[in-house]
Amino acid sequence: MASGWANDDAVNEQINSTIEDAVARVRGELPQGESLSECEECGDPIPEPRRKAVPGVRLCLACQKNKDSHKSTNSGYNRRGSKDSQLR
Repeated sequence: MASGWANDDAVNEQINSTIEDAVARVRGELPQGESLSECEECGDPIPEPRRKAVPGVRLCLACQKNKDSHKSTNSGYNRRGSKDSQLR
């Protein structure tokens, strides 16, 4: 199928790039290292089951919920090459 300057696999490459970017972003946010026994924000103890379930955990559940609620709501939509972005 002719698509101007783009090659035939451009759509698939765009999708794969979006997925790879999202996976890399999420992997970069995963905690690493040894889990803390006390929350680094409030000092409350972090329960043993949480430390086992989330390796490298640094926050108690309450502080983690608070942090997650203030995160950016970036959808991760890859606008590179999007026709909508070219029209604006």
